[in-house]
Amino acid sequence: MQVLFVCTGNICRSPTAEAVFRDKVVKAGLGDAITVDSAGTTDWHTGEQPSPHAQTTMRKYGIDFSGVRARPLQASDYIDFDLLLAMDEGHYKHLIAHAPEGTKDKIRLFLAVMDQDERTEVPDPYYGGIEDYEFTFGLIEPACEAWLEKVKPAVR
Repeated sequence: MQVLFVCTGNICRSPTAEAVFRDKVVKAGLGDAITVDSAGTTDWHTGEQPSPHAQTTMRKYGIDFSGVRARPLQASDYIDFDLLLAMDEGHYKHLIAHAPEGTKDKIRLFLAVMDQDERTEVPDPYYGGIEDYEFTFGLIEPACEAWLEKVKPAVR
């Protein structure tokens, strides 16, 4: 199973989701069965580390961000990944609009897994302060747990 998280520049939301989900996958003993990555709908930050506030937030929660670097979404990602998770409606629409034939069923809105929550998007913390990154982490962490539970049956 291969899971890709997608946001705009790939330095805030999607790399946070990547690192949180990877941490959960490894702790569940599924590191050999589930591959995790993230990408941006733009190439604005290619090669950059996650934003400083994202790094601070991840250190606070003991999540490893090492080796995570921004990269743009590639056409091959639609084929290579089993699940493409969009952080907001704009990313979802971008993914759908660029999806090769036969791949649209792999695309989901990241927070769609949180049935009880009316929120559908993870807000972009990029222009905010540390409190905005803490807020997005608070949305990302439980959704990653829910996605892990959802994909576990496919890898067992």
